[in-house]
Amino acid sequence: MALSLATAALAEDAPPPQADSLLERLDEQEGALRDFYAVREGRPAWQDVATVADFAAALRTLDTDGLNPLDYRPDALVTAHRQVYAEGSTPADRARFDLQASRVLLTALRHLQRGKVDPYRIDPDWEVPIEAPPLDLPAISRAVDAHRFEQAFAAARPSAPPYERLRAGLARYRHIERQGGWPMLPLRPEPLRPGDLHEDVPLLRERLAIMGELEVMVADLFAGVESRDTDPRRYDERLVEAVKEFQQRHLLEVDGIIGPQTREALNVPVSRRIDQIRVNLERARWLLHGLPDSFVLVDIAGYRISYFRPDGDVWRSRIVVGRPYRRTPSLRSRITYLTLNPTWTVPPTILREDVLPGVRRDLGYLWEHDLMVLSPSGQRLDPREVNWWHPGNVILRQRSGPQNALGRVVLRFPNDHLVYLHDTPAQGLFAREQRAFSSGCIRVQGVLQLAQYLFDDTGTPAHVATLVSEGVTRNISLERPVPVILHYWTVDPSEDGRLVFRPDIYERDAALREALDRPLPR
Repeated sequence: MALSLATAALAEDAPPPQADSLLERLDEQEGALRDFYAVREGRPAWQDVATVADFAAALRTLDTDGLNPLDYRPDALVTAHRQVYAEGSTPADRARFDLQASRVLLTALRHLQRGKVDPYRIDPDWEVPIEAPPLDLPAISRAVDAHRFEQAFAAARPSAPPYERLRAGLARYRHIERQGGWPMLPLRPEPLRPGDLHEDVPLLRERLAIMGELEVMVADLFAGVESRDTDPRRYDERLVEAVKEFQQRHLLEVDGIIGPQTREALNVPVSRRIDQIRVNLERARWLLHGLPDSFVLVDIAGYRISYFRPDGDVWRSRIVVGRPYRRTPSLRSRITYLTLNPTWTVPPTILREDVLPGVRRDLGYLWEHDLMVLSPSGQRLDPREVNWWHPGNVILRQRSGPQNALGRVVLRFPNDHLVYLHDTPAQGLFAREQRAFSSGCIRVQGVLQLAQYLFDDTGTPAHVATLVSEGVTRNISLERPVPVILHYWTVDPSEDGRLVFRPDIYERDAALREALDRPLPR
């Protein structure tokens, strides 16, 4: 194992690794390592062979968090300790090993706490600061001396229940993988419909039973039979209900029909589901620290919003998010004010890519969508006098009203992407299972109720329904800003312990998985 200081080589005639000698060997840039040895008053941490062996064993368990234990080279640590404490080794060798082993410890703890991957490196639109607390170095030092490494790891992990449910789910899917995974359904052009008699049905029954979607007796599973039906090829009512539950948990059309999308979801191999869980454990390490008691959480890939209220209640609803080519960003901000009966100024991207092509085809597009044409100074222009092939800096604005693109209320929060939460006249889109239809902003079903809750919970004297009915455009600031987080989860751990897998609509999982699997530099 190559053991080297990050900043400077150690002198061969260095004193024994005790007292202040280890501190003296550290550069100022290695702040966390200096602080660790300062807590220990310069005492070495890794002289005892049992300490190193127990630490190596603990590192091998990091796969339960979706991390790769090989990144931390546990076997090499044991070998290096044996070498540096062999006859003929020098104090400098032992000091070098002690510092390197402590670096490994702090690296593993930092990965558990904040994630291995820097989200800013793989997502240029990332705007969510990682708000993990400082490591408790005195507690870590005590854990090393007592060989309680799992205790130190547990303290570094996010303490939120969703993280533990993801870890439990990872263990479960790895067990399924060790048992051989689940069967694949043959690709077929024709759908399998309720009541059909088909040779794929026994495979379907086995596939769902393995995941607990279908409660069946073991004898029934191996005999390939269902109660009151001696033909195992019958796609019967109980199996249909299990398929519907599977479809609902995978954001598919809930119809009980095994069409192309459902068959594709059923055939995702267990190895890919394991990778998906690992990726979302990493996202959890980025996010699940320092959450306020009350906040709004926008689950982009799950198409839903949750408002965790100060009294402990949770308000939830459906949302519509950005199309794959106009992605809703991940960010953390604060809702500061609401706009009631808003007008809508067409953003530059929508103007260029959507509105101008429509106006060029037919000038009536403007009247159909109730759009006013304004100069940069706000002066009303005659649309017939504008060269729509070269319109210059014209502004298109939609008047407030029931057909306004923003609906009746907008929840605004500072961000560099100019996105916000808002109402919509297109209420029918909320009935879809997959709802990536917007231009980046988030449409919220029942947003007027959310607005009233925000007013009530922040002590803002306003009654949404009354003010909306007046038809006047106005901004109302919240007495206290409310934190809002927009985040992207492709696996959601439900409270019953099951994992809900979502389509990776923005194709973000692959880049994160690749970064997570990339070996650490030696």
